[in-house]
Amino acid sequence: MTKKKKKRTGQPYLPSWLEAWRVQVIGIGLLGALLYVNTIGHQYAQDDAIVITENVFTQQGLEGLSGIFSNDTFFGFFQDKSKARLVTGGRYRPLSVATFALETAIWGQNPSLSHALNAMLYGFLCALILLTLRLSIRDWPAWEKALIPLVVTLLFTTHPVHTEAVANIKGRDEILALLGAIGAWYMALKAIDRSSWMLHLLGACLLFLGMLSKENAFTFIGVIPMMWYVFRKKSIQEVWLPALPYLVSGILFLLLRSAILPEATGEPSMELMNNPFLVLENGQYELMTFSEKLPTIVYTWGRYLQLLFAPIVLTHDYYPKHIALQSWSDPAVLISMLIYIAGIWVAFRGVLKRAPIAFGIAFFLVTLLPVSNLLFPIGTNMAERLLFMPSLGWAIAVGWLLVRLVQRFAGQFPKVKDLRWISTVLIALILISILFSIRTINRNEAWKNNYTLFTQDVRVSEQSAKLQNAVGGELLARSQQIDDPTEQKILQEKAVGHLERAIAIHPYYKNAYLLLGNAFNYLKNYEASIANYQKALQLDSGYEEARSNLAITYRQAGQYAGEQLGDLSQAISYLEQAQQLTPNDYEVLRLLGVAYGIGGQHQRAVGFFKQAVDVQPNNAVAWFNLAQASEYNGDAIGAQQALQKALEIDPEIRKKMGIQ
Repeated sequence: MTKKKKKRTGQPYLPSWLEAWRVQVIGIGLLGALLYVNTIGHQYAQDDAIVITENVFTQQGLEGLSGIFSNDTFFGFFQDKSKARLVTGGRYRPLSVATFALETAIWGQNPSLSHALNAMLYGFLCALILLTLRLSIRDWPAWEKALIPLVVTLLFTTHPVHTEAVANIKGRDEILALLGAIGAWYMALKAIDRSSWMLHLLGACLLFLGMLSKENAFTFIGVIPMMWYVFRKKSIQEVWLPALPYLVSGILFLLLRSAILPEATGEPSMELMNNPFLVLENGQYELMTFSEKLPTIVYTWGRYLQLLFAPIVLTHDYYPKHIALQSWSDPAVLISMLIYIAGIWVAFRGVLKRAPIAFGIAFFLVTLLPVSNLLFPIGTNMAERLLFMPSLGWAIAVGWLLVRLVQRFAGQFPKVKDLRWISTVLIALILISILFSIRTINRNEAWKNNYTLFTQDVRVSEQSAKLQNAVGGELLARSQQIDDPTEQKILQEKAVGHLERAIAIHPYYKNAYLLLGNAFNYLKNYEASIANYQKALQLDSGYEEARSNLAITYRQAGQYAGEQLGDLSQAISYLEQAQQLTPNDYEVLRLLGVAYGIGGQHQRAVGFFKQAVDVQPNNAVAWFNLAQASEYNGDAIGAQQALQKALEIDPEIRKKMGIQ
């Protein structure tokens, strides 16, 4: 016989599965991982190049670990300290990059395995959040302990805004940072319950690892004492001493970070793509004052809430000018400001009263602060990945509120008391989780590779100069991977449209001018190509890639003018400009020799062919060309000597040059 479970006095009846917390933990962990199983076949995308595919330290495997821990996170990519700190404050997040180096050492660079690991780590994080929330309210009524953590964790686990952090391999820094912070929260609860300093030290170590993954884990130095105050009803006097190990771990991290990045508090970037708070005045960008940029900052806070409550339209790019500059006259700014003022007030008053909903709001505000642009510029207006940690606070507040509202509503109607109101909560939760899960799985597909990500998101972030530029670059790269000339041209012309759009948004975008120069080069519109390279060099005279591409284009334009258009003077003009940029380019020297020879200026032709053999003394063709030019110039001895040298290098040179 099946033994019937008795109702608890004064408490709603709970089905056995709702009290089976171990099953819930396993189920949440599996759900978190399975939501991202469709990313396992994906390639590297977006910033994976910075920390994995083009990072010299990551590529070295275990040997690169010392470089990873002793440099700015960007240094392994740029290999230039002046470029490593493109954004104010620099970036010191070695732990996630170290995991990529370990993967490289074990199985090489394999995006499928890296995606799988991200999914597993996310599943483990979600399971740990459920465990930690249950432990936080261990002394509460059974129905609350069983229901509320499940509601909160499901909201967090399935939320689509997490796709950037999980579906993008580089986003592992977000996962590890929160994993370390939640691990510290869990240990801090165990430690305070058992009065164990060893557990406090373990918690502090976990928090330190979280900070090594990403700096915003530092906020848990404030979250943990607040958690003790709310959930363990400790007084302010009782929490300051146990909080010391966590504070010490934070101080040690800051000392380490400042030692690695001694110039981390440098001047704000004056490049719009690294500092959105610039305004164009008199033909140059100027820094906005705090009062000028504050409305835009406040506006993005409102956009964050919009993403949390309605994650319908998602994009990885919120760079200028996808987020337009705002003023206090904009209603959205005022609404956002009022909501946050109310939230701060509710959090302050509620936390003092030990209200869990207020704790969730406070958690959200505290963890959002470092990435809010309020204290310091973070290099972009906003980003969905920056909601990864704060979204847990949102889930705590919304989850608790959902349960309380349904419970209160059910109390007004005697017929829906007891199990039925719990069923109402679960039905609502299941519906929300299903909708969130569908959106998450669908959004994952955008992260398959750069092409899918950029071409999909540019439909949303049409005003982003960075994304328009990225789409142009990706289209050009793809055009070089196919053999069909017609399809190549279509892609290159599409690239031109996106790159011109990027420049219209950001007139001083040197990389867009470079790529536009490349596009016109592929299309054989050499005049336009040259003009764009020159513009890039006007913006940055030390832009070596633009200088190199300009020289190549001058050479190609010269060859095209001579061979295809029959315009000898134009050909020589282009080639001479190419020589000024690259005096020792063999092909330029050869083409100049040919052009002057065809033009009857044989002495000048001889001069360029002599320079060519100086550059490539073991090139039989170079010597043969010199012999021919010398003969036309009337220098029989010189011609014979050059021909002899060519034959010594390649006895078949006459035949190869079509001369019997």
